[in-house]
Amino acid sequence: MNGFLTAVRCSKMRFPTAILNHPVESLHFHFHLLLLIKPFSSIASLSVDHHHHHHDPNPNPNPDPLQPDLPTQLFSILSRPNWRKHPSLKKLVPSISPSHVSSVFSLNLHQLDPQTALSFFYWILQNKPGFQHNVQSHSLLLHILIHYHFISAAEKIRISMIKSCQSQDDAAFVLDALRRMSRENGEKNNGEFQFKFTLKSYNMLLMSLSKFLMIEEMKCVYLEMLGDMISPNIYTLNTMVNGFCKLGNVVEAQLYVSKILQAGLNPDTFTYTSLILGHCRNKDVDRAYRVFNLMPQKGCRRNEVSYTNLIHGLCEATRVDDALELFSQMREDYCHPTVRTYTVIICALCGLGRKEEALKFFKVMTEKGCEPNVHTYTVLIDSMCKEYRLDEARKLLDRMLEKRMVPSVVTYNALIDGFCKEGQTEAALEILGLMELNKCSPNARTYNELIYGFCKYKNVHKAMALLHKMLESKLSPSLVTYNSLIHGQCRAGHLDSAYRLLNMMNKDGLVPDKWTYSVFIDTLCKRGRVEEARALFDSLKEKNLKANEVIYTALIDGYCKAGRIDGAQSLLNKMLSEDCLPNSVTYNVLIDGLCKEKKVREALLLVDEMVKMGVKPTAVTYTILIEEMLKEGDFDHAYRVFNQMVSSGYQPDVFTYTTFIHAYCSQGRLKEAEDVMTKMNREGVLPDSLTYTLIIDAYGRLGLIHSAFDVLKRMFDAGCEPSHYTYICLIKRLSNEKRVTENSNAVGLEFVSITASIDFADVWKMMEFENALELFEKMVEWGCVPNVNTYGKLIIGLCKIGRFEVAQRLFNHMQEKGMSPTEDIYNSLLNCCCVLGMYDEAVRLVDTMVELGHLPHLESYRLLICGLYDQGNKEKAEAVFCQLLHCGYNHDEVAWKLLIDGLLKRGLVDRCSQLYDIMEKKGCQVHPQTFSMLIEGLDGT
Repeated sequence: MNGFLTAVRCSKMRFPTAILNHPVESLHFHFHLLLLIKPFSSIASLSVDHHHHHHDPNPNPNPDPLQPDLPTQLFSILSRPNWRKHPSLKKLVPSISPSHVSSVFSLNLHQLDPQTALSFFYWILQNKPGFQHNVQSHSLLLHILIHYHFISAAEKIRISMIKSCQSQDDAAFVLDALRRMSRENGEKNNGEFQFKFTLKSYNMLLMSLSKFLMIEEMKCVYLEMLGDMISPNIYTLNTMVNGFCKLGNVVEAQLYVSKILQAGLNPDTFTYTSLILGHCRNKDVDRAYRVFNLMPQKGCRRNEVSYTNLIHGLCEATRVDDALELFSQMREDYCHPTVRTYTVIICALCGLGRKEEALKFFKVMTEKGCEPNVHTYTVLIDSMCKEYRLDEARKLLDRMLEKRMVPSVVTYNALIDGFCKEGQTEAALEILGLMELNKCSPNARTYNELIYGFCKYKNVHKAMALLHKMLESKLSPSLVTYNSLIHGQCRAGHLDSAYRLLNMMNKDGLVPDKWTYSVFIDTLCKRGRVEEARALFDSLKEKNLKANEVIYTALIDGYCKAGRIDGAQSLLNKMLSEDCLPNSVTYNVLIDGLCKEKKVREALLLVDEMVKMGVKPTAVTYTILIEEMLKEGDFDHAYRVFNQMVSSGYQPDVFTYTTFIHAYCSQGRLKEAEDVMTKMNREGVLPDSLTYTLIIDAYGRLGLIHSAFDVLKRMFDAGCEPSHYTYICLIKRLSNEKRVTENSNAVGLEFVSITASIDFADVWKMMEFENALELFEKMVEWGCVPNVNTYGKLIIGLCKIGRFEVAQRLFNHMQEKGMSPTEDIYNSLLNCCCVLGMYDEAVRLVDTMVELGHLPHLESYRLLICGLYDQGNKEKAEAVFCQLLHCGYNHDEVAWKLLIDGLLKRGLVDRCSQLYDIMEKKGCQVHPQTFSMLIEGLDGT
């Protein structure tokens, strides 16, 4: 045994002296020991600068140990008399960040000439476009200037420092730094302050604190100002009024209005405008209106901000029409609407669904020469996305970028959310790429929306890769993140991975909620593991969680599917006794369960009970009853229920109509089935793949192949993609018609149910390449040209039962026809190769996929790597593994699927340890929980 994991495994009970005495191995060991006891996010955050909001744009991950670091080089240059002309300075400029400037000032505090420090401070602003000093570089320069008594320059830097605050943390840092400097300066000069706060600096500081709603700090600074014997002026008192009004605290704001009057000053436009804001924030628009109306009486002119504050308050109170009326009065008062005025109204109109009016306002503002800002565009983009008008939203983003505007993270998130909800995950990733290209850092919400989108559309591996990217960005996954991933893993059938995520979540200090457990209970029930689901359900009480209607419904459905109707009904009773109200879905699963058990009378009684409980039956409720009646051949009763459904105001859906079509097709009554299809189209209900396939197969069973292909043509024309059931039905009927197959009995099964009773495996087993060509020929004859979907459905179906040779011929044929196989087609061929032990062919497929940018499935990688090891081909196994590590997979998933579920389960401990060493060398970190699992796996072997 070798490799790091082996060393850790051997040293769990005692630390071997050889390891402890070797400095490199000891460090290596302790790092991993740290991983075992620290959350991943904590380890990741060790390298983050304390003031993380000012990140360096050009970090150097691999500095040359012989090369002086950038701050040292800078200090060396600045120590020279003609530093501005130094040849190296211009080369360094692109790499200089605010933290580098801070380092130059801090490492050489009081060694750097104050004039040079000050000159360089301004020089970098002029010579590096977009450069902004942070509060730390200001503070350090201020120390130098005060030390050398550059008081006039220090005052300017103090004001600049206050103005540079970008966050509440910055403002707190500035307040603390300035207080400390003032105190230290006083002590050095025996109480004679040379660098006192001035009225201007106090006012600027108060304005900065007000900006970040730091009201308690404002009150303290105000008292300190009075203690310094500096008399507040109208700007001071107005800033205090405004600070309290921002929080809706009008009562305290009025105290400072009184101080204005006591000082013999007059409240001005700013004072009254702040009060309007305060009343609006306090949701008292009528009082705000009274202040607004009082302003002319007090000789105060109302300005654009006065109007905008009141318009915003009216919009917040959903009095948009009043806001529009006030907006129309602005010009009479010689006030011109600002970009904020327009944006407030556009936002309110969008919120009420009045999108066309909002767009008119947008058009008017641009015509009036009022240029929309980022917020205006963001409001419209968000509104468009919520209405799934994604193309229009994307055009608005492009318009912003053309105007050289800088969209915010909120703008990008709105688009990403819209694309993800519509299943356009690649378009969402494109927006993420654009976001990063434009130097806009994604936040936790960005990743949560993407993860949700990929999980919803069964691409959980990409969602897991985004989790890794999220952690690399120093963002912490939330309960929402883990719930989405757990749901995604469960939907993809990876219950083990879902449980591992649950353990990771617990390790990170997050407490699973009822939604977390609802996913597990639902998945266990769908897999027929009802007892496990019930045990998990019963454990909720000790976790202080109350089951909701989703959990009850999932469990009731599980009991029904297992034929345990009595248990399901007792769960419904328990649900009611726990004051958890069942919804229509709860009743529907139980009604369906009763119908499956032929207890139609009880099902009808439950419908009555459902109505008494105030829960309205849905289209699904009626469809369940209709389906059961049609199974019994009772068409009259089924139509009575159908008519009752329509008269009750429920629109029959595709499932309702397909139920009738299924019943007619099973009896060979094609005319009635076609009549139902005509009715569907008349009612605007689009048939789906199953609807068409039922009719296609029914015609095929009657030997009416021409009619079957007529329906296929209708299907193609309607843009409905045929399923593999559709194609296999046609192949089966063509084979029967031409008597190609020898074993006709095996494939000539009677039609009972398209999804259950036909043994499709038999058709896949007998199908040859020539059968597919015959299908394609017929399709072309009927104007249905075979497409990527056609080839994909056949190749994937053949691969599932190991018919690789036929699948490969179809694969080659589609490429000859100029079609590019999809990622799913490649993955089905790859999996088939691995299952059949065709590892050389599998390696070739993996190489091609990676070259084309496709993602080979981890399950196939596991089979391939384990298979190569079984063949004794260690080098190729490691090469494939190294290639996998560059595919962007989440490192934890790689460890779970390959190392734990693959190698450790086969007892290949050494191989597992070696591959983990490769991961480490490539910097692939895993979560502490995963690392613990690897150690336990080694100990268990």
